Amino acid sequence: MDTEILPVDDSFWDDGALLAECLREPVPRIPPHFGYDALGSQLFEAITELPTYYLTRVERTLLERYAGEIAAALDTPRLAELGSGSGKKTRLLLDACLRLRPTTYLPVDVSREMLEHSAAELTAALPGLVVRGLWGRYEAGLARLRTDGEPVVVAFLGSNVGNTTPAERDALYGEIAAALRPGDGLLVSADLVKPPAELERCYNDPPGHDAFRRFRLNHLSHLNHRFGADFRLERYEPRAYAVGPVVEGHLEVLADHTAALPALGTELDLRRGGSINVGFSAKFEPEGIAAEVGRHGFTPQAEWVDDEHAYGIFLYRLARQVQ
Repeated sequence: MDTEILPVDDSFWDDGALLAECLREPVPRIPPHFGYDALGSQLFEAITELPTYYLTRVERTLLERYAGEIAAALDTPRLAELGSGSGKKTRLLLDACLRLRPTTYLPVDVSREMLEHSAAELTAALPGLVVRGLWGRYEAGLARLRTDGEPVVVAFLGSNVGNTTPAERDALYGEIAAALRPGDGLLVSADLVKPPAELERCYNDPPGHDAFRRFRLNHLSHLNHRFGADFRLERYEPRAYAVGPVVEGHLEVLADHTAALPALGTELDLRRGGSINVGFSAKFEPEGIAAEVGRHGFTPQAEWVDDEHAYGIFLYRLARQVQ
């Protein structure tokens, strides 16, 4: 099995500076990577199997239909993926890539356990695939790519690009562009704009399921473990709702209380009816994505869109470095 896990930055879990800053926002916010400890990563996999969560199924269908075309368009021996998770969908694309050329897969993820699991499964299923897992946040993985200097396409699948604020997304695109050379690629999947009722049905648990509930509450359990916080889960009710083209995941506060995070020297005064934000899921128009990445020197090359379910995979090439 040709695989290894490289800890490009294994200190990120204990860096509370960003967390403290986000908790001071008008609506306290927990940065998304804190949702993906070992348990959180497993719970998110359960979310992808919910009957109302269409994103994973639609993306898998697109890859089943177009993996060969996409692999040919990538035209590179190295594919890096930000927030790789289980790699189940990406396996379809990697298989198509291997049919055309020797391929090295560089998954970037904050869960070492998930990286180890997915690397073992992928190399067993795809003989000849080389996996070099990069354990850390996106920025650290991209910094590692920057030092390699070999041709690469960076994939951002699962519509994960939507799990950011516009400012965070702009900064991330800048980080990606800085890690690449002209001619390198960016492969982005994105959920497109839909009616609010359809989005809220997708991002809340259907009757008889609790994957979203457990996933969102696990953010607090993780902070309790990591920073000595004293969040009591029974004081919160998870719920997601659409605000324009963005779905926001919240933990609604059920009673007035104060939550302490002693390791950060921070307390949160929380009031009934308020909430803690534990995730964004932005929806896009194709021209909007092109405009955002275009500011960082990328130009459109190809797209594969499911018009029925309003979901697309888009390939861009870095035409120039933007200073």
